[in-house]
Amino acid sequence: MSYGDDATVRKILTSSGDTWAVVGLSTNTARAAYGVARVLQRAGKRIVPVHPKAETVLGEQGYASLAEIPFPVDVVDVFVNSELAGGVADQAVAKGAKAVWFQLGVVDEAAFDRTLAAGLDMVMDRCPAIELPRL
Repeated sequence: MSYGDDATVRKILTSSGDTWAVVGLSTNTARAAYGVARVLQRAGKRIVPVHPKAETVLGEQGYASLAEIPFPVDVVDVFVNSELAGGVADQAVAKGAKAVWFQLGVVDEAAFDRTLAAGLDMVMDRCPAIELPRL
């Protein structure tokens, strides 16, 4: 079951903005976050790595948390496990993001409802790297 209809997917990918914080992105090229971030970059998005190590990834400065990013973020793409994802969604709301995207396998229905109630667009259990070619 995915959450967020095709219209929401299209809106986030085409008109929510081009600065994407990728939570869980590290220099580990074997992880899905790395490949998806590279696809987003190729699609013209600015990726912002968010990981406790705050590493520079794909040429972009990393930050340890969303709150530490010193500029606005449009979309928060979440690669952490479902137990941690709700907290990240709440941080995205606090940061002023326009949308939250939970990756494939990341599901927190309460966080989905809270995020929508806060006025953000949200997609859950889908992947932008899969959705982009469908546009």
